[in-house]
Amino acid sequence: MTEQGILLDLGLREYEEVWELQRKLVQFRANKVIPDALILVQHPHIFTVGKAVPGDVPREINGITVKRIERGGQWTYHGPGQLVGYPILNLDERGRDIHGFLRGIEEVLILAMETCGIHAERGRQTGVWVKSKKVASIGAAIRNWTSFHGFALNVNTDLSYFQMITPCGFPGSTMTSMQALLSHKVDFQRIKKEVVRTFQEVFSLELAVTNIEVLESKIMR
Repeated sequence: MTEQGILLDLGLREYEEVWELQRKLVQFRANKVIPDALILVQHPHIFTVGKAVPGDVPREINGITVKRIERGGQWTYHGPGQLVGYPILNLDERGRDIHGFLRGIEEVLILAMETCGIHAERGRQTGVWVKSKKVASIGAAIRNWTSFHGFALNVNTDLSYFQMITPCGFPGSTMTSMQALLSHKVDFQRIKKEVVRTFQEVFSLELAVTNIEVLESKIMR
């Protein structure tokens, strides 16, 4: 059965702003104040570090901020040309199946890229791969059986930034993008629409587009 959900398309936003928004929405979703939601966004250049990396990390690399966050996984990069998605889903209502949730995110991206002529698949690590190259990273966190953080699909991403880190524990050269695979720039709005479509299909949701102001007004009622 298809459930109602909400879609927040934030354009280009600072990482910390959206990180704080996620944490608020997780609490609202856990308390059933809002339905399941998907945030789509691009971020200015930033490196994030998940729980799988022990010890201290630098505050910045080559002038780019580094943030340690509560998701699983290791290092990754976010920047313009990359489609980042944060699903805020109540997994308690979905059988508390974290493995199934992660496989679902992979399926969303695999199906969306197929429409652009890219045959992607699951690989040796959570995420989406084309042969030996990783085109999308997935790193989730669960709080009160509600998901946050999510996926980063390299659409027209400048891959040189991955050379500054060890993304997901691999050499930077492991990462690729849709643009690199197709040898031409990808229509960002088109792939975004396909991701929304396949997300709805995989997670049995009908997403209504809203904005932060409208959402906040509903929450404050």
